[in-house]
Amino acid sequence: MRATVLHAPGDVRVEEVEDPEITTPTDAVIRVTATCVCGSDLWPYRGIDPVADPVPMGHEYVGIVEEIGSEVVSIKPGQYVVGSFVASCGICEICRSGYPSSCANRVFMAQVGTQSERALIPHADGTLVPLPGAPDADLIPSLLAASDVLGTGWFGAVAAEAGPGKTVAVVGDGAVGLLAVLAAQQLGADRIIAMSRHESRQKLAREFGATDIVTERGDDGVARIKELTGGMGAHSVVEAVGTQESMQQAIRSTRPGGHMGFVGVNHDVALSGEELFFSQVHVVGGPAPVRRFLPELIDLIWQRKINPGKVFDLTLPLDQAAEAYQAMDERRAIKALLTF
Repeated sequence: MRATVLHAPGDVRVEEVEDPEITTPTDAVIRVTATCVCGSDLWPYRGIDPVADPVPMGHEYVGIVEEIGSEVVSIKPGQYVVGSFVASCGICEICRSGYPSSCANRVFMAQVGTQSERALIPHADGTLVPLPGAPDADLIPSLLAASDVLGTGWFGAVAAEAGPGKTVAVVGDGAVGLLAVLAAQQLGADRIIAMSRHESRQKLAREFGATDIVTERGDDGVARIKELTGGMGAHSVVEAVGTQESMQQAIRSTRPGGHMGFVGVNHDVALSGEELFFSQVHVVGGPAPVRRFLPELIDLIWQRKINPGKVFDLTLPLDQAAEAYQAMDERRAIKALLTF
C-alpha cells in the first residue's frame, strides 16, 4: 500500500510499504477514506522532534472496516468508522474515568501512521466508533476533524469550563484553536475572544462563533484581554499552541478562580511555580480524551449542526503529501486534507 513516510526534517515521501496485518485479537484493519496533516506533525517535519529513522506519519482517519480480530465485537467489516488519535482499551480504570488518551494500554496512532491507504487500529472496540451509515461526501471532512482537532478543541473548551455566563479566550488560531471557538459556542459561552493575526483565520473564527478578535500577543495580548474584561481576565482560556509564550499568555489572561485548558503539544515549556501559586487559576490539559467525546461529536456532525470540516482549506491527493506539509509549514494552509 501507499503510505506517507518522514525520512528526515523536510523530507516527506509517499512510498510503498507492507499492508497492515492483525497481530492481536483486539485489532482491526481499516481502509482509510480520508486523512490529513496535523499541526503536531510539523514538529518532526521541522526537526524540533528528532527523527532517527524513517517513520510513518499521520494519526487522524476516517475509513471502512476491512478485517477484525477474533475478540472485536462492537464493529464489523463494511462499517464506516471514526477513531481517536490515541488507541485505548476502553476498559481500564483510566479509560472508565474519562481519560482514554492516558489509557494504561494506549497506543498513539502516530506510531502506526494513518496517512496511508490502510491502517491497523489497536484496541478496536475501545477506539473506533461506527457511523450511522455511509456518510455523504460533504460530511467526510467534518468526521475526519472529529478524529483529533475537533475533539482536542472540544476538550480544551471543556477543561476551561466554557459555558453560559462565561467569557472564553482562545490562544492559537490553528485548526485546534478555531475548533475550540466552535466548541465554546456550542457549550453556550456568552463571549468568545479569538486571538489571531491572520485575516482568513479571523473570518473562520467569527463563523464558528467568535465575538471579538485580539491581534496582540504576549503581554500586549494579555493587556487587551484584561481591557475587554473589565480588568479581570477571561473566565475560561484555551491554550492551543504549546509554546512558552502561549502558555504564559493563556495563564495571565485567565482571571483568578478561572480555568485554563491547555491542549497545544508542549515543547520546552517551563512555568513559574510562584506565578501559578498566586494566579489561582485552575489548569487542566494534555492529550485530549477524544474517544470520550466522539459519539456526541459524530451526532452533531451527522445532524449537520456543526461543520468543523471548514478548517480544511487545502485538499490534495495522498501522492502530494509533501506539498501538504510544505503548505502548512509555510502557513499557506490551516489544515490539509489528503484523499485517495
